[in-house]
Amino acid sequence: MSIQEWIQRVDFYRLGSGAALLALLAFYSPVMLMVLSPTYGALPAHIFHVYGLGAFAAAGWFSKDQVQMRLGRVAAYMLPVLAFWTPTLQYFVMQQSSKLGNPLGPVITELFGYYPLAFLTVAIAGKQIQYSLHLDDMGDVAREHVPLLGSYFIYSAGEHFAKAVLSHFIGFTIFFSRAGLQFVIAVLYAAVVPSKMLLLAIPSVLFSITSDVHFGGISGVNSAIQGEGYSLLARQESYTGYISVLENHHDGFRVMRCDHSLLGGQWTKMTPGYNPEVEDPIYAVFTMLESVRLVETIHGSHRVDADSKALVIGLGVGTTPAALMKHGIDTTVVELDPVVVKFAEQYFNFPSNHAATVDDATKFVKKAMKNPAAHQYDYIVHDVFTGGAEPAELFTIDFLHDLKTLLKDDGVIAINYAGDLELYPTGLVVRTILATFPTCRVFRESEAKPDDENANFTNMVIFCTKRSTGTPLQFRAPERADFLGSNSRKNYLLPKYELDPAMFDPIPKGGRRLLVDKEVKRLYKYQDRGALEHWSIMRQVIPAAVWENW
Repeated sequence: MSIQEWIQRVDFYRLGSGAALLALLAFYSPVMLMVLSPTYGALPAHIFHVYGLGAFAAAGWFSKDQVQMRLGRVAAYMLPVLAFWTPTLQYFVMQQSSKLGNPLGPVITELFGYYPLAFLTVAIAGKQIQYSLHLDDMGDVAREHVPLLGSYFIYSAGEHFAKAVLSHFIGFTIFFSRAGLQFVIAVLYAAVVPSKMLLLAIPSVLFSITSDVHFGGISGVNSAIQGEGYSLLARQESYTGYISVLENHHDGFRVMRCDHSLLGGQWTKMTPGYNPEVEDPIYAVFTMLESVRLVETIHGSHRVDADSKALVIGLGVGTTPAALMKHGIDTTVVELDPVVVKFAEQYFNFPSNHAATVDDATKFVKKAMKNPAAHQYDYIVHDVFTGGAEPAELFTIDFLHDLKTLLKDDGVIAINYAGDLELYPTGLVVRTILATFPTCRVFRESEAKPDDENANFTNMVIFCTKRSTGTPLQFRAPERADFLGSNSRKNYLLPKYELDPAMFDPIPKGGRRLLVDKEVKRLYKYQDRGALEHWSIMRQVIPAAVWENW
């Protein structure tokens, strides 16, 4: 049979239908991870997602004949019904996330709707593609493997397309929110496989519209979390995660959230007559970062704020850069996410007249390196959001070396890193910092408590200079003006709890001494434990109901 004759036999309608189903499943994969991230965290959601999806997809492919024989067209008609029910089922499962734990919680959540949907989609789509190609005359090998390879190609291309689209358009409309996209995908399933069985999806649709706080407005969320003493002030989808601003009415603080982590926060409940010039942060680490100003010069003299320049990588709620600006320092802030900048200005009093540069830090630094003489800084504050999993490309020796070039000869860099002191990634990052800058001191945010099971997970600040002085860098004694009228700064401005850098010297078998650009991906497999520890800590900081109801 010639190729022309074979093409004439191809059932393009059935082929298109099968391909469309695979494309929808491919698009659903990154959306599913986005749905899980606010409740379980982005990295824990990834741990078993691919394995579970692969297992159910493979089972669907090899069971497609049995599915066709036992269920017939009913199997296809069930697809849109299951797609509509998936968000409702998962809503109730995620309300039990604390009991399920992590990383078991994401797996169980996907078992309710998504994995069965993957099984049926591949079974139905695989059979449609196989039938449509009419390869019976070409032998069993071609009959089975050509549709399999074609299906894999369609799915892979669809997933890459989905990631590209989501990175540019997430949050653009309600339909491009993570909850909205689940509904859109279900509608598209119904368009590909219309049937009267869709009547069975009506209860789920009604629940989503009336009771699922992820679909509704802010008022619905507030009714769900008011019993915990919290209220939601603002929220917006973004390509770095689900960004929201939460107010705690019992203890009196406000925080900015990204997925299952906090970017920072400020105290809102003040005693009468107490009016600091810059808001008090709820975490001491943000105050500690300001002590870059207190590091003495190599001559032992005080630094002068006037005519000084600072580069802050990572905005958060803007506490540290706002304080530097208040001291009269010309401060440049580089922040990846424009939503973070907007919320910092609107809800955390970050000065709007000092607009942050919205850019990827690696790109910003590369552009600055083209003319380093014009980008010289007295202070560099490296404070990127980690969420239990560091953005490794910002801790490589290559990136840190570029920052060193932008630092003045007598400048100071402060690097904030959150992680478990005993885990390989923490040691790798600290060793890389110490190899880049010859004079450093390492401090943890708070004192380790023997009875704290999470005592090893902490925020650290590493202060460094680019010159080798032969003696440790020294901090001058804070003066009244350094505190900006803030009690928090009186208590936490000067770092207290120093760590011995030698504790990070041991390298596990198969590990590396330094982190370099070309080996960044090697670090990813070690990040799971840190992310899971971070998830547990966040559940102690903010009640489970607040995380679960977004």
